[in-house]
Amino acid sequence: MVERSAAAGSRSRSDQTKSITTLKKTTGRLFVVKRSGIHGKGGFAVQSIPKGTRLIEYKGEIITWASVDRRYPDDEGPGQNHTFLFEVDDKRVIDANVGGNSARWLNHSCTPNCEAVGEDDRIFIESIKPIKPGEELLYDYNIQLPERHTPALKRRYLCRCGTRRCRGTILGKKR
Repeated sequence: MVERSAAAGSRSRSDQTKSITTLKKTTGRLFVVKRSGIHGKGGFAVQSIPKGTRLIEYKGEIITWASVDRRYPDDEGPGQNHTFLFEVDDKRVIDANVGGNSARWLNHSCTPNCEAVGEDDRIFIESIKPIKPGEELLYDYNIQLPERHTPALKRRYLCRCGTRRCRGTILGKKR
């Protein structure tokens, strides 16, 4: 399953970059990757993180959607549904399977404490509320697909966040 995330285009703040708190430069590591109760691995704060903190850049090889389709055939078989793709724009994607970093392990939530911010060809994850040590870092994947969001498609993109406001899918609302 190829996951197309449009969260990158959800907000752009290149003009406000200087106002973003960057704790890592002065206080060391902000989060660690470990087992998550939501799904697989996740990122967990190792210190208090204020709202507006730039946590990490989503890194990986920038490729085209045509390359994605060749690398990850749309096959629902075992092992084919776990990709680390982040949409940059309608033509390009960051593939964190190649040259990716720990940002690829951050999980989805329908009530996130982080968000993805796009700046040119780059994607950053920033906190949108204060985060306590031990809390999992979560953002809304907001995956956008052109086809109708049928019940079967929503099941394929099942959300596991378990929050009271869970919408049951990691798909975003149709635009």
